[in-house]
Amino acid sequence: MLFSFALLVVAGYWVLVLLGALGVDVLDTDADTGAGVDGGGGGAGDLLAGAGLGGVPVTVVLSLLVALAWFLSLAGEVLAGTATVGGAGRTWLALPVLLVALAGAWLGTRLLVRPLRRAFPEVAAPSRTDFVGRTCVIRTGRVTADFGQAEVAAPDGSTAVVQVRATGGDVLARGATALIFDYDAAGEAFLVMPYDTALDPAG
Repeated sequence: MLFSFALLVVAGYWVLVLLGALGVDVLDTDADTGAGVDGGGGGAGDLLAGAGLGGVPVTVVLSLLVALAWFLSLAGEVLAGTATVGGAGRTWLALPVLLVALAGAWLGTRLLVRPLRRAFPEVAAPSRTDFVGRTCVIRTGRVTADFGQAEVAAPDGSTAVVQVRATGGDVLARGATALIFDYDAAGEAFLVMPYDTALDPAG
């Protein structure tokens, strides 16, 4: 009963994914782990990785675990039902069947995950340092040593408004293009300097 209900939940999840009702990228190993910027994730992804089941999306791993546990528990229940044991004895057999099903599901999933890792290449978690070396556009009236914001484009094409700070007495006004040359972790802001687009060899 326990694994049958879990199997129904898993089957319903994948039906919704196939119908497009859930916007989940099952090919993204980070989409299911809750990992944030700078790799500050955690949760189920870390637990499964510690059990030797990492490198594959959590949804895939849990689906395999549930399916194998259901099959093994069903097989164990059939064997226990054919044993010449009374009603009370058959009840005591349920616990070993449950434990064997869980252990077998973990072992079987671990064996299946190994070849599946090749289909899910590990992608480095996004980091604030990815913006260093990129240009940005000033969005506040001015940028000083302790105030300012700018819009920067990420490598994937998305944009973000970040905190920026000018150093060395540079004056940066709204709409100016600046170069991000460092990140100040203590102040949680990017350090920028004036940038002349006319000198950009790629421009």
